[in-house]
Amino acid sequence: MHVYVILAHPSGRSFSRSVFEAFTRGLSDAGHSFEVGDLYAMGFRSEMDETQYLREISGNPDLPCLPTSRRAGEDQPLRCPCVYLPPLVERLSAKLKGWFDRVLTCGYAYLYDTSGARKTRMSVRKALVICSTGHTAEHLEATGVVESMRRVMIQDRLLGIGVKEAHLEILGGMMPLDDSHREENLRRAYELGRGF
Repeated sequence: MHVYVILAHPSGRSFSRSVFEAFTRGLSDAGHSFEVGDLYAMGFRSEMDETQYLREISGNPDLPCLPTSRRAGEDQPLRCPCVYLPPLVERLSAKLKGWFDRVLTCGYAYLYDTSGARKTRMSVRKALVICSTGHTAEHLEATGVVESMRRVMIQDRLLGIGVKEAHLEILGGMMPLDDSHREENLRRAYELGRGF
């Protein structure tokens, strides 16, 4: 299987980078190939301009101004299983949100038919969001944060545009200066890659 991995972290020395390396090592060990969309390394512009905004809200896929970032072989999100690696936060990062807003758009990832129903153009069967967090997954579940993350990232951003199966994995307990969960989380990232 060929997997498209979106990495959205500004630091090459971050825990998220270590998660990425463990996950992709697991993919490779399972015999999968992958390519990486490193949003910071590629200088991805998160903000939508007015023309893109007007195109998106019109629902008309024939209007001009597809984002340039989609022209460089970025048909991968339409056809490859995808993994999204946001930074160390309990919410959708601006960089990753911008990628969703500017890439998985009307006319590219989905269309509206004459009755107003959304029709997908995605052939992606599977997606996974791996999010490292300071708080433990148990704490985030108890406070309702995980549920809000699932609603936005899984239900709206992935299942809502036609991905068949999507899952959120929290690698928690990564508080600053506390490495007590590091190895356990990296083992889990590797297993996620190996079992993807």
